[in-house]
Amino acid sequence: MDKKDKKPKQPFIDEVLDYCKVIVCTVLVFLLINTFIAREATVNGASMQPTLQNGDFLILRSIFYTPEQGDIIACNAQGLGKVIVKRIIAVGGQTVSIDFGVGKVYVDGEEYLVDGIPNITTLWEGRDIENLTVPEGEYFVLGDNRQNSNDSRSPDVGFIDRDEILGKAVLRVFPFNSIRTF
Repeated sequence: MDKKDKKPKQPFIDEVLDYCKVIVCTVLVFLLINTFIAREATVNGASMQPTLQNGDFLILRSIFYTPEQGDIIACNAQGLGKVIVKRIIAVGGQTVSIDFGVGKVYVDGEEYLVDGIPNITTLWEGRDIENLTVPEGEYFVLGDNRQNSNDSRSPDVGFIDRDEILGKAVLRVFPFNSIRTF
């Protein structure tokens, strides 16, 4: 091997700077993806059982996303001061009624059902929900475990503004034995 073919050894400081560049670039790419394309959320509590469990780690789609009825979302609950994971029951312009006596939810006069979850809604949060029209740009959300959920029935949560929605759950990645798409 010719001496010309040998690469000169970089000083230690150059190597450290190279590693720093890689780390900074990686963090920037992560931040861009997390801000504009996808986010993550963790389910806290039993409010989304049986669909989701406490500690489930979700990937959310946030770019080019328009919230729709039935979507599972993560949102900032301003009154609670934390991120919550819930299902959109009604969108702006729709009317919601809950008959707490029989535990049924109605959207635009028709019973709202989700396959595979018990839909009994008898937990009353101190306000009647009868012919409640959701304002445009806002959403009415409930947990799938309606007997153990702090959601739009509560004055602490109320309607969720579009700007508070972080994204739609598209993938549960943890626990690994329960990976699934939504």
